[in-house]
Amino acid sequence: MVIGIGVDLVDVDRMRRALERTPGLVSRLFTEDERAYAEEARDPAPRYAARFAAKEAVMKALEVGLGAFDWHDVEVVRTSSGAPRLRVIGAAADLASKAGVQHWKLTLSHTDSTAQAIAVAL
Repeated sequence: MVIGIGVDLVDVDRMRRALERTPGLVSRLFTEDERAYAEEARDPAPRYAARFAAKEAVMKALEVGLGAFDWHDVEVVRTSSGAPRLRVIGAAADLASKAGVQHWKLTLSHTDSTAQAIAVAL
Protein backbone atom coordinates (compact mmCIF):
# COMPACT_ATOMS: atom_id res chain seq x y z
CA MET A 1 0.00 0.00 0.00
CA VAL A 2 1.30 3.45 -0.88
CA ILE A 3 1.44 5.71 2.16
CA GLY A 4 3.01 8.71 0.47
CA ILE A 5 4.77 9.95 -2.63
CA GLY A 6 7.25 12.78 -2.74
CA VAL A 7 8.81 14.43 -5.78
CA ASP A 8 11.42 17.15 -5.81
CA LEU A 9 13.43 18.99 -8.46
CA VAL A 10 16.68 20.83 -7.77
CA ASP A 11 18.45 23.25 -10.08
CA VAL A 12 22.03 21.93 -10.36
CA ASP A 13 23.60 25.38 -10.87
CA ARG A 14 21.77 26.74 -7.84
CA MET A 15 23.09 23.81 -5.76
CA ARG A 16 26.61 24.42 -7.11
CA ARG A 17 26.46 28.12 -6.20
CA ALA A 18 25.09 27.39 -2.72
CA LEU A 19 27.88 24.91 -2.02
CA GLU A 20 30.54 27.33 -3.31
CA ARG A 21 29.12 30.23 -1.26
CA THR A 22 28.74 28.22 1.93
CA PRO A 23 31.39 25.47 2.14
CA GLY A 24 30.02 24.13 5.46
CA LEU A 25 26.71 23.39 3.77
CA VAL A 26 27.99 20.17 2.25
CA SER A 27 28.72 18.58 5.64
CA ARG A 28 25.46 19.94 7.12
CA LEU A 29 23.30 18.46 4.34
CA PHE A 30 25.09 15.26 3.36
CA THR A 31 26.49 12.24 5.16
CA GLU A 32 30.12 11.24 4.83
CA ASP A 33 29.24 8.45 2.36
CA GLU A 34 27.09 10.79 0.26
CA ARG A 35 29.95 13.29 0.10
CA ALA A 36 32.45 10.59 -0.85
CA TYR A 37 30.20 9.37 -3.67
CA ALA A 38 29.51 12.88 -4.99
CA GLU A 39 33.17 13.88 -4.89
CA GLU A 40 34.14 10.89 -7.09
CA ALA A 41 32.57 12.74 -10.02
CA ARG A 42 34.37 15.40 -12.05
CA ASP A 43 31.41 17.66 -11.27
CA PRO A 44 29.82 16.64 -7.95
CA ALA A 45 26.98 19.20 -8.15
CA PRO A 46 24.48 16.95 -10.01
CA ARG A 47 25.02 14.15 -7.47
CA TYR A 48 24.58 16.54 -4.56
CA ALA A 49 21.48 18.03 -6.16
CA ALA A 50 19.90 14.59 -6.67
CA ARG A 51 20.60 13.61 -3.06
CA PHE A 52 19.17 16.88 -1.76
CA ALA A 53 16.08 16.28 -3.91
CA ALA A 54 15.74 12.81 -2.34
CA LYS A 55 15.77 14.26 1.18
CA GLU A 56 13.11 16.79 0.19
CA ALA A 57 11.06 14.07 -1.53
CA VAL A 58 11.06 12.03 1.68
CA MET A 59 9.74 15.07 3.58
CA LYS A 60 6.94 15.38 1.06
CA ALA A 61 6.12 11.67 1.18
CA LEU A 62 5.86 11.95 4.98
CA GLU A 63 3.88 15.20 4.68
CA VAL A 64 6.30 17.12 6.91
CA GLY A 65 8.29 20.28 6.37
CA LEU A 66 11.82 21.49 6.93
CA GLY A 67 13.05 20.87 10.45
CA ALA A 68 10.96 17.74 11.03
CA PHE A 69 14.18 15.72 10.96
CA ASP A 70 17.90 16.23 10.47
CA TRP A 71 19.30 16.18 6.93
CA HIS A 72 21.53 13.23 7.92
CA ASP A 73 18.46 11.21 8.99
CA VAL A 74 17.85 10.46 5.30
CA GLU A 75 20.75 9.09 3.30
CA VAL A 76 20.94 7.94 -0.30
CA VAL A 77 22.95 4.74 -0.50
CA ARG A 78 23.66 2.51 -3.46
CA THR A 79 22.88 -1.18 -3.76
CA SER A 80 25.46 -3.59 -5.17
CA SER A 81 23.84 -3.05 -8.59
CA GLY A 82 24.31 0.71 -8.26
CA ALA A 83 20.61 1.47 -7.77
CA PRO A 84 19.85 4.18 -5.21
CA ARG A 85 17.93 3.37 -2.07
CA LEU A 86 17.12 5.21 1.14
CA ARG A 87 18.53 4.73 4.60
CA VAL A 88 16.16 6.42 7.04
CA ILE A 89 17.17 6.81 10.71
CA GLY A 90 16.50 9.00 13.73
CA ALA A 91 13.53 11.36 13.70
CA ALA A 92 12.81 10.55 10.04
CA ALA A 93 12.55 6.85 10.89
CA ASP A 94 10.26 7.67 13.83
CA LEU A 95 7.98 9.74 11.60
CA ALA A 96 7.95 6.99 8.96
CA SER A 97 7.15 4.33 11.56
CA LYS A 98 4.27 6.39 12.99
CA ALA A 99 2.89 6.75 9.45
CA GLY A 100 3.14 2.98 8.92
CA VAL A 101 6.02 3.08 6.42
CA GLN A 102 7.76 -0.28 6.17
CA HIS A 103 9.66 0.18 2.92
CA TRP A 104 10.85 2.93 0.58
CA LYS A 105 11.29 3.11 -3.18
CA LEU A 106 13.55 5.79 -4.64
CA THR A 107 14.47 6.91 -8.09
CA LEU A 108 16.93 9.67 -9.00
CA SER A 109 17.63 11.36 -12.30
CA HIS A 110 19.67 14.34 -13.37
CA THR A 111 20.79 16.30 -16.36
CA ASP A 112 23.43 19.02 -16.44
CA SER A 113 20.81 21.49 -15.24
CA THR A 114 18.19 19.66 -13.15
CA ALA A 115 18.09 16.83 -10.62
CA GLN A 116 14.94 14.95 -9.67
CA ALA A 117 14.03 12.46 -6.97
CA ILE A 118 10.87 10.48 -6.41
CA ALA A 119 10.40 8.77 -3.04
CA VAL A 120 7.54 6.37 -2.42
CA ALA A 121 6.66 5.36 1.14
CA LEU A 122 5.13 1.88 1.29
